[in-house]
Amino acid sequence: MGLTDIKARITKAETDAGRAPGSVSLIAVSKVQPLDRVEAVLEEGHRLFGENKVQEAAGKWPAFKERFPGVDVHLIGPLQSNKARQAMELFSAIHSVDRPKLATTLARLAQELGRCPELFVQVNTGEEPQKAGILPADADAFIAEVRGLDLPLAGLMCIPPVEETPSLHFALLAKIAARNGLEGLSMGMSSDFEEAVALGATHVRVGSAIFGERSYG
Repeated sequence: MGLTDIKARITKAETDAGRAPGSVSLIAVSKVQPLDRVEAVLEEGHRLFGENKVQEAAGKWPAFKERFPGVDVHLIGPLQSNKARQAMELFSAIHSVDRPKLATTLARLAQELGRCPELFVQVNTGEEPQKAGILPADADAFIAEVRGLDLPLAGLMCIPPVEETPSLHFALLAKIAARNGLEGLSMGMSSDFEEAVALGATHVRVGSAIFGERSYG
């Protein structure tokens, strides 16, 4: 595919959905990608990336940020509370706020540091026991709790179950966001981002379609 193709497909999906061009941010998911592939996408001018692990991001991005001004890195994978401080220093947004303990840790650190990345609450729309995220039935109460902690809540994130129609999950996430007055919707990946754009995604997370298949060697 490549970066240019994905951007063109996003623009078409925006137009088809009657949305303004540029209303969707493309997060290039660079987790476990070789550095030369990441560098090639940076050289093409892209500046928004997503990582799954704090440790991997810490080893990769400080050097790239020195060479390529304006880079933003978002954490899209699960965050352990004991890595929260490091995450707040590395990332401009965290998409995986999924439990009260993490929210209170982030609130304490935000007070201490005087700043906080943009936050997204992860909703487990498929109610999968093995997956992180707040259950849909508990989402409204948790969103209120996060806001009560004076945290910068930008929106919601979901990862639909592999074997289910993603649009049903995107629609559910959009409904929860709308009734809570939240605009940010982090949803859609390489195989389904056009459907996500049609249903209001503000951030799509695309990895293999930009970088090629990952090698877990």
